[in-house]
Amino acid sequence: MMARFTISGRSWNESGNRRIVATPNTWSPARILATRFALVLVLFGLVFSLLWLDRDGLRDHHDGEISFSDVLYFTMITISTVGYGDIVPVSTSARLLDALVVTPIRLGVWFLFLGTAYQLIIRQYMEEYRMTKLQESLNGHIIVCGFGHTGLSTAKELMARGVRSDQMIIIDTLEERVRLAGSIGIAGFQADGTQEAVLRDAVIDKAKAVIIAAGRDDSSALMLLTARHLNPTVRIIVSAKEEENVKLFKQGGADAIVSPATFGGYILASAVDQGHMVHYLDDLLTVRGNVRLAERAVRPDEIGKTPADLKPDLLLRLYRGDRMLTLSELDLVGRLEAGDIMVLLTSVGSTKRESTTQ
Repeated sequence: MMARFTISGRSWNESGNRRIVATPNTWSPARILATRFALVLVLFGLVFSLLWLDRDGLRDHHDGEISFSDVLYFTMITISTVGYGDIVPVSTSARLLDALVVTPIRLGVWFLFLGTAYQLIIRQYMEEYRMTKLQESLNGHIIVCGFGHTGLSTAKELMARGVRSDQMIIIDTLEERVRLAGSIGIAGFQADGTQEAVLRDAVIDKAKAVIIAAGRDDSSALMLLTARHLNPTVRIIVSAKEEENVKLFKQGGADAIVSPATFGGYILASAVDQGHMVHYLDDLLTVRGNVRLAERAVRPDEIGKTPADLKPDLLLRLYRGDRMLTLSELDLVGRLEAGDIMVLLTSVGSTKRESTTQ
């Protein structure tokens, strides 16, 4: 079964980019119709009761008498705004009742009809159109499953690193988290990321990467298996709560597994005797820092150079085919070759110069 979505909120940020929050439709069309029909019956009954109590203020030009069927008939044509003029209010109280009570109810009933038509017919086509346009714009995007503290931090860091907000999709079961994504300009689905239909609606077949931070390892495992089944080549990064589940995620096809709790424990332990460690790691791992880690392939102009020629960047690790050469083994690297993947320690200044050169 295909997941059902509605566009529940839109706004524009200062740059004019549309923010879309997509949420599942929690009420079926039948329930919506039944609820509104019941409300119309209640309003109809209220108008009939008031007119019946004040029937002496009505005049029937046909026979001069007001019967039960006359009041029922007058109620119907009054609410439907037909008004043939054969029965009219003549007393002051009847006219005030029609002006102050019946007319607002008549307008309310028409708004209910128009709202139903919009929600069940017009809105459906509008939502399908918006969803189609959103899906057509997605290519090489990043899907973030789970938008708690970890997912939010991930999305903000990706945006700080240059990923456009319209090239990210958030999936979370909680509405407030999806609306939070919308507030920072990211489209979101309030849905279950373990369902194939949801990931298909997020265009996983064209995605660059899927980041899974569900907050529970069992949910993350199901999302991983579903995503890998739908797209065998997409890069999948999983956040693991328990270290013992890391091997299960590896077997499930995760390309990278990050354990925030474990890494946090390492940093806390290091901070006991190394007072500046936490500050340096924050500087190193975030885009706002003065130094950062960068992973990239060797550029054509770097082929044939030695690691020392990369200064001021520092080569920390090199991947050549199936081999991994660490900092202590760089003397085995020789000269850089096409296809080498480097992990570099760079400074903000050198990164800017590199981007300018490119």
